[in-house]
Amino acid sequence: MQQPIGIFDSGVGGTSIWREIQNLLPNESTIYLADSKNAPYGAKSEEEILRLSIKNTELLLQKECKLIVVACNTATTNAIDHLRAHYKVPFIGIEPAIKPAALQTKTKNVGILATKGTLSSSLFNSTSKMFAEGITVHEQEGTGLVELIEAGKLNSSITKDLLKKYLDPMLERDIDCLVLGCTHYPYLIPLLREILPTQINIIDSGAAVARQTKTILERNHMDAQTSPTNFHKFYSNLNLDILSSMVEGPAVQVEFLDF
Repeated sequence: MQQPIGIFDSGVGGTSIWREIQNLLPNESTIYLADSKNAPYGAKSEEEILRLSIKNTELLLQKECKLIVVACNTATTNAIDHLRAHYKVPFIGIEPAIKPAALQTKTKNVGILATKGTLSSSLFNSTSKMFAEGITVHEQEGTGLVELIEAGKLNSSITKDLLKKYLDPMLERDIDCLVLGCTHYPYLIPLLREILPTQINIIDSGAAVARQTKTILERNHMDAQTSPTNFHKFYSNLNLDILSSMVEGPAVQVEFLDF
């Protein structure tokens, strides 16, 4: 099927997921919605997160997307069950990678940096209970980080100082794995490498999400066999500069859309 894969996030963070999908599935076309006007989702109520997720889903369906990737941990944990129950297309969600962290840790102490909306969700709590038995999970809300990334302040001293503030208490608790529980956060990995001891594993969900997307497309015979006219369209309802800088490449179009 040559119809595009739809992807949405509360801003530019989900482009980290898009990149993994595009690398693994080069024949596929994609449409990406950056709802930067409403970023971050993590501080919003469950009802508001659901409303925004429905809005994004219906816009992607209008654009004939065959599968939708909810490239936002907060939207996944608060809305994906509703989306799967009410729409016919497959949905791929994103959850913090607690399971691989629990399998890799030797100190039995794992850190997770995520938004309030993710950490307080029932899906996150049930996942943690399922996979983290015997493991201590040290949770930290990454308040302010999404806003800094959306503002293009990725490598600023403000961002680095805020990360240090969040990471120091976890380092004192002897973590050896840090789970990135927001799709914006992989863009912080260069800074994290500067701050964290070399033995600490940084774990995000991007590659696993791409593999799951590939599996679901093939299982449902929905994958694109060739790519003669594939495209990558990105829409943002706010400033295009940051988004444009993150998705440069062939067949990429970045446009403003008031949604």
